[in-house]
Amino acid sequence: MNKRPDAVKIADAFHKKAVDYDQHVLVQKRVVANLAQSLELNQNLAPDSILDVGTGTGALLEKVHALYPDARLTGVDLALNMCLLTRQKLGSICQTVNGNAECLPFKTGTFDLVVSSSALQWVGNLSAAIHEMGRVVRPGGVISLAFFCHGTLGELQHCFRDAAGRGCPDNSQRTSRLHDFWTIDDMKSIVNEMNFERFVVTVETEVDWYDDLYALLRSIKNIGAGTVSGGTVNGLGWRGILQEASRLYQKMYSVNGRIPATYKVLYLSAQTRQEPR
Repeated sequence: MNKRPDAVKIADAFHKKAVDYDQHVLVQKRVVANLAQSLELNQNLAPDSILDVGTGTGALLEKVHALYPDARLTGVDLALNMCLLTRQKLGSICQTVNGNAECLPFKTGTFDLVVSSSALQWVGNLSAAIHEMGRVVRPGGVISLAFFCHGTLGELQHCFRDAAGRGCPDNSQRTSRLHDFWTIDDMKSIVNEMNFERFVVTVETEVDWYDDLYALLRSIKNIGAGTVSGGTVNGLGWRGILQEASRLYQKMYSVNGRIPATYKVLYLSAQTRQEPR
């Protein structure tokens, strides 16, 4: 069974890569734009207080501020440098808190709107994170989020497993280091047990293209996700697997000499129940 990273490892990885993060993200920017567009289309939404969970460098909060310039903004992130960069980017209009999505450091019913983009794939307990968002949003408030779910980087995982399988049985330990993404069924089972007035769960596909496997792996490493989703492994055995995975990737998936990296993006829009009058 694949392992999900622990909170300390996540914080350290993204803390180290925070400064260069915005230079390397591709699909994450499109996800932010999609979330902002969905909020803009909700004409009944007029929040006074907004929380961004896993705020990163504040890209989503920037979009949200443009939509709701009078709202109070708060960003929470496990990586301290992400919090510092968000505060540096947005200034006094935003409060940032170094904290964990699975145990949010806010009182119940604090926010009108809770958002999150490309962060919850890293949590160890998705149910805890979603329930925490439901706790800190006020009755009648809205949760709008997106994260990468099962099927993400499917080509990469397929090629690595195939390449490792062509080696020796001991390589199963290496493939077990691949990140285990949450499924749409995981999310549906969580929201079905929560006290939402209504919710919508959808999955969309995004694709980025790279010159080769090594370029893809560099892009993952440059945002901090490389160490989080499995870490680096050295040695002749690993280099052999890497070379074989690269060959398989080109053979099975390349189009006009480039390889795709497919991302499955799960979107959740939910509204909590109003308190009875």
